[in-house]
Amino acid sequence: MDDTAPRGGIDSEAGLRKVYKSPSELVRKKVLSRLDQHCRQFISLSPFLCISTAAADGSADVSPRGDAPGFVAVPDDGTIVIPDRPGNNRLDTLENITENPNIGLIFFIPGFDDILRINGRARIVDDEAVLSEFEVAGKVPKTAIVVAIDEAFLHCPKALLRSNLWSEEAKIPRSAMPTAGQIYKDQVALAESAEDLEARFIEGRKNSLY
Repeated sequence: MDDTAPRGGIDSEAGLRKVYKSPSELVRKKVLSRLDQHCRQFISLSPFLCISTAAADGSADVSPRGDAPGFVAVPDDGTIVIPDRPGNNRLDTLENITENPNIGLIFFIPGFDDILRINGRARIVDDEAVLSEFEVAGKVPKTAIVVAIDEAFLHCPKALLRSNLWSEEAKIPRSAMPTAGQIYKDQVALAESAEDLEARFIEGRKNSLY
C-alpha cells in the first residue's frame, strides 16, 4: 500500500453522524416536492446547469448544459424540459438515462451564490412538437430531457463563497494553461499541430452551437 495514501474510512451513515451534526429543521423542511414561484424564477434566470446521471452499473457522470437564461422549460410545477444541444456525441448523459432514470441537477445564475438543486427521474423525448419550442436560429435539438421532479431546494452557498467564483479578482487568465488544441495534441498524440487543432475547435464551436 502506498504510504502516502489516506488511511481509515467511513462506510455508514452512523459513522458519518459521529463526525457531522444532524441537519437543522430548516434544512430538513426546505426540500420541496414541486417547484414553487421562487424555483421557477430561478430557472428562468439560469443560463447554466450541471446534470448528474449514473449507468445501470452505477458508474457516474456529470455534464454541463448552457444556453440563454430560461433555456430550460417549465411546463408545470412537477416537470422541467432541457433541450439537448449539439455536443461531442459521447452521449454519456443520454445513454445513462436510458439505463437509469435517476438524475440530479444544479442550476447556477452568474453573480448568485445561491444554487438551485433538483432531483428526479428523467426520460428522453424526440417529439417534434416539444422540440420545436426550443428552436434557435432555425435549428431544433434532436432530443430533449424531460425530468419529473422529486425534490427541489436551494443549496447552501458556502462553496461559491469559499471559491469567490464570481469575482473579477478570482478569474484566472486562460494563458495559465495550454490551449485545448495543445492539450489534445499532448494527450492523444494526434498528427495535426496544436495550432491547427485549436483553429478547428474554434471554428467548430462558432458554427455548431445549435
